[in-house]
Amino acid sequence: QVQLVESGGGLVQAGGSLRLSCAASGRTFSSYAMGWFRQAPGKGREFVAAIKSSDCITYYADSVKGRFTISRDNAKNTVYLQMNSLKHEDTAVYYCAAGTNIVVVTTGRDAYWGQGTQVTVSS
Repeated sequence: QVQLVESGGGLVQAGGSLRLSCAASGRTFSSYAMGWFRQAPGKGREFVAAIKSSDCITYYADSVKGRFTISRDNAKNTVYLQMNSLKHEDTAVYYCAAGTNIVVVTTGRDAYWGQGTQVTVSS
């Protein structure tokens, strides 16, 4: 099992940037695929980005492609989400997810979840 703690959320103006971090417990972090999801008010949780454990291949939702970058530092047990050119519609609670394979962290099924961090983009 893995425990996840997100940080780095906050209030930013449209066009600005934020970097989210997700720190994971446990010594097997490098074996987990990692992902980010978000949930806006009144909407369901949606996939944002994911990164594989082995070769660090990344996947992105079309809505964030070219603006967001997911990365991981296995030595620090941490995954990051660099968010640039933020838009008002990026406002949401962002959740970190861990899973045994990339399907888990792109669908969210059977994933481990963090508690979430709020990102608010003012227009």
